[in-house]
Amino acid sequence: MTYQEDCTLPEELLEQIAAGGLEVLPELIRILINEAMKLEREEHLDAEPYERTPTRRGYANGYKPKTVKTRLGEIGLAIPQVREGNFYPDALEKGLRSERALTLALAEMYVQGVSTRRVAAITKQLCGIAVSSSQVSRAAALLDEVLEAWRNRRLGEIVYLYLDARYEKVRMDGQIRDAAVLIAAGVGADGKRCILGVSVSMSEAHLHWRAFLESLIERGLSGVQLIISDDHSGLRKARQAVFTGVPWQRCQFHLQQNASQYVPRKKMRTAVAADIRAIFNAPNRKQAEVYLQETVTRYANTASDLADWLEAAIPEGLTVFDFPVEHRRRIRTSNVLERVSQEIKRRTRVIRIFPNQSSCLRLVSAVLMEISEDWETGRIYLDFNSG
Repeated sequence: MTYQEDCTLPEELLEQIAAGGLEVLPELIRILINEAMKLEREEHLDAEPYERTPTRRGYANGYKPKTVKTRLGEIGLAIPQVREGNFYPDALEKGLRSERALTLALAEMYVQGVSTRRVAAITKQLCGIAVSSSQVSRAAALLDEVLEAWRNRRLGEIVYLYLDARYEKVRMDGQIRDAAVLIAAGVGADGKRCILGVSVSMSEAHLHWRAFLESLIERGLSGVQLIISDDHSGLRKARQAVFTGVPWQRCQFHLQQNASQYVPRKKMRTAVAADIRAIFNAPNRKQAEVYLQETVTRYANTASDLADWLEAAIPEGLTVFDFPVEHRRRIRTSNVLERVSQEIKRRTRVIRIFPNQSSCLRLVSAVLMEISEDWETGRIYLDFNSG
């Protein structure tokens, strides 16, 4: 079958989406990308198929099959060729980016229940054709299966484990409550980052954290050498129970922020911040402990509460000195998850209040799945082969 014969009309595809939901989206994406590549070749040649023109810059030479992997499965594409061999379509990369955007848009629209006009506008912008809200709703219903499979996928060896929580407004039993969104990320033995899991719950913090961490173990998480997080009270208990004996690095960024609560006078804050940075930036742990003791002594008489807090809390931020110096900058804070949290906020703030926990989990999962794929196909985050 030729490329032209295989091109289904958009109207027929919309009927397929209405009947089959998300399962037919790969077909829609395939046709849209193929058509875009075909048009790009025509622009490159400055001629339509079989057109004779004095400005023609070459000749078409059929199509080369290519299979690409997407979050919706494998998609078979037909890459247009030119006889001169100096053409490769930009539409391929752009189209695959649109596939990612389409998945996120479906999740967001499914949560929001937006109007037909708004759904049509968004899908028109993303893929060139308008899909009604009822068609999107049917398609997005199957999105849950894709996201659940991703959340439950098998894990492997993770060297550094990052943990954090954020909160989203969720309606429950007629009341608006704060739902805890727990997120785990990690750096594997290959040096690349990935999102390991996410959980949304109204349950008591410790029980929620423990169930979440245990689920990571059940999915095959192993080899953890260091856990990096802030000092969530529920997380501390859960971490100690599930990852007994695994070293913990308390986030230095949050430690520095926490210190301001114990500074008795505003004019002291700059000096205190500089003292804490000096401790964290010490060349080794021994020197950091010397700086810490000097700082505690300095404030013992003028700010005793601060001195007591420094002595108790700062050592929890020094575990990083036991790990390779090349890794320390990226494992001394949980900032990697702070940036993830900001991206989630950017996507969820338009919703403001989720109608239930499931809708919150759906959209957050779609965002995290996107981020994780970018990380796993991107550059190495930490080099475990140096030295």
